[in-house]
Amino acid sequence: MHRLDARAEHRIIDRDRACDAVAAIGDRDDVARWAGVFAMLGEPGRLAILLAIHHVGPISVSDLAVAVGMNDAAVSQALRLLRHQQAVVAERDGRVIRYRLADPVVGELLTRVRPAPQLHHGSAADVH
Repeated sequence: MHRLDARAEHRIIDRDRACDAVAAIGDRDDVARWAGVFAMLGEPGRLAILLAIHHVGPISVSDLAVAVGMNDAAVSQALRLLRHQQAVVAERDGRVIRYRLADPVVGELLTRVRPAPQLHHGSAADVH
């Protein structure tokens, strides 16, 4: 069955190819969600924050601010957006709130951007 019945008012050159293109795009809600993920990753400050969280594990706002060269308020604002996008979650560690990556798909993309760096002070499992 062709997926083009509702698009009959458009000029179609190759009906089969156009139909396959509709199938390749898939669900419009999924496309919108992915566009949001790519927009989230498209800002250098947010991308740096996500890379730090991804490779280091749970980390505080102040430590992130030092790592990415932003002030605490700017990092907090970026983290609010990242929480809203469900990319990170906040976890309380006594009086400190640390952020960790929540979306494994975003983690896979971040690994493509920056494969596992050589860390100087251990891994995320060593964070106290």
